[in-house]
Amino acid sequence: MNDTVLVSVAWPYANGPRHIGHVAGFGVPSDVFARYQRMRGADVLMISGTDEHGTPLLVQADKEGVSVQELADRYNRQIVEDLAGLGLSYDLFTRTSTRNHYAVVQELFRGLLDNGYMIRQKTLGAVSPSTGRTLPDRYIEGTCPICGADGARGDQCDNCGNQLDPVDLIKPVSKINGEAPEFVETEHFLLDLPALAGALEKWLKTRDSWRPNVLKFSLNLLGDLHPRAMTRDIDWGIPVPVEGWQDNNAKKLYVWFDAVVGYLSASIEWAWRSGDPEAWKKWWQDPEATSYYFMGKDNITFHSQIWPGELLGYAGKGDKGGEVHRYGELNLPTEVVSSEFLTMSGSKFSSSKGVVIYVKDFLREFGPDPLRYFIAVAGPENNDTDFTWDEFVRRINNELANGWGNLVNRTVSMAHKNFGQVPAPAALEAADEEILGLAERTFDEAGELLAQSKFKAAITAVMHVVGEANAYIADQEPWKLAKDESARERLATVLWTALQVVSDCNTMLTPFLPHTAQAVHETLGRSGVWAAEPRVEEVTDDMPVDLVGVGLPEEGRTYPVIMGDYAEEKARWARVDVEPGTPLAKPKPLIAKLDPELAETGPEWAPVAE
Repeated sequence: MNDTVLVSVAWPYANGPRHIGHVAGFGVPSDVFARYQRMRGADVLMISGTDEHGTPLLVQADKEGVSVQELADRYNRQIVEDLAGLGLSYDLFTRTSTRNHYAVVQELFRGLLDNGYMIRQKTLGAVSPSTGRTLPDRYIEGTCPICGADGARGDQCDNCGNQLDPVDLIKPVSKINGEAPEFVETEHFLLDLPALAGALEKWLKTRDSWRPNVLKFSLNLLGDLHPRAMTRDIDWGIPVPVEGWQDNNAKKLYVWFDAVVGYLSASIEWAWRSGDPEAWKKWWQDPEATSYYFMGKDNITFHSQIWPGELLGYAGKGDKGGEVHRYGELNLPTEVVSSEFLTMSGSKFSSSKGVVIYVKDFLREFGPDPLRYFIAVAGPENNDTDFTWDEFVRRINNELANGWGNLVNRTVSMAHKNFGQVPAPAALEAADEEILGLAERTFDEAGELLAQSKFKAAITAVMHVVGEANAYIADQEPWKLAKDESARERLATVLWTALQVVSDCNTMLTPFLPHTAQAVHETLGRSGVWAAEPRVEEVTDDMPVDLVGVGLPEEGRTYPVIMGDYAEEKARWARVDVEPGTPLAKPKPLIAKLDPELAETGPEWAPVAE
């Protein structure tokens, strides 16, 4: 397994606070993966940021009566606080409205244009009759002209998977206000996907480790590729770096062109802020490095087609050839890790429809690890999953509190009460060897599953050990041994064995439950940072960059980012021996049980609908 790993996480859109459906798709799975990779010794770079361009931000700013920059600033900060509070261990979580991002995007566009993969063409663009504002493809819905499904978007039909244009839809309407759009002639630069189709197909056919649904969907897209517009008639976004265009504030680069470039620009910003401006190249130019992209299933096309197409064209790898440009030949995604949708009572989470549970509310009431656990064990990894308060309460109370929390508490409590420290074991019996062997074997099993992004199977394997450890304690009855002075050696052996398995399970649960893992680490009498947490820092937009055009970000603005010192943590993916003689204190409850009534009512801020 490679030791240089880029973890590229989908960029949450900054037009509102994030709900738990968002973090179920891109947030928690990527962090579990990154934390595991660090624990096994890989050099990880985990990057993302807020996506801040496009029409939806303009629409939301109008609704709230604020400037679009003010709106982006507010929600950028909220999202940063939510994701840091959830414990997502970004090396850098930044934003797309930085001067560095603008510069990197303009460089990618120039490279594609120089190599012939950006073609200038007149097209029909959708415009709102009431506002005169361009409507983004994803904000237009209608009937698919290919399969006849209702609810097809202006960029893609989720039913048949075909790429579409808004003008192709039957009876198109705006998702913003329901009106029928007008289609007017306009000139744009289009990414010449047909000229990149051969290179894309050749690359995709090497991706045999991908989740089957992702690979099948991606290969199906190749059947109907056509040039795709990468500029828009809009006044909010990155200027098009072409003479005659760059000073036209009504023409900007398409938000989805610039958003995926964010993976590269964030890496470059991280390198500059780390004091080594060339450090990003380790993850992007070394052919031995691997890269994993995490997102929801509605973003697959941009990560298995558009972004790889941009990278191939920038390197001159399509039918038209071309030169390698400033950033060199950049690595294509090793894997696109796409999750399905988390729904609520059968409805896709949607703040616009009022079907939503916000991350900030969830964190305030329950803390991060219960949500992380639910997403890991019952989330939408391979299928759409319905979130219910009943299922959440059942999982937390029966599995996390009664299973894991109880195992830690009862084991450490008995060792503290009877010995005051980790006892020294005598000769092990078959039952002791069996549970220790199971825990040790699970390191390999769960580690292999985590490396394959099979998070549900991995945590299920670890929780199986937790269940077997509780059964071991029930069978050995240490509370009875404690009453028999002649059985003191056996009591010490049973409790040492149980403590070792608790330590093993805590190590394996660390990627899933980092906050709880730190507490268990300390409960076992250990010190130092076991599972490092991210921190929010205020930085200045002062990277030296070359930019052209109008409407550029102001130099010297400050904004919050997520960073962290993860290399200093002690967590490693291996057994840590429990040392006899280590002092133990009476443990505090680790995991609070939830009121069973919550399963029927939900909290006040997200009640169960009657």
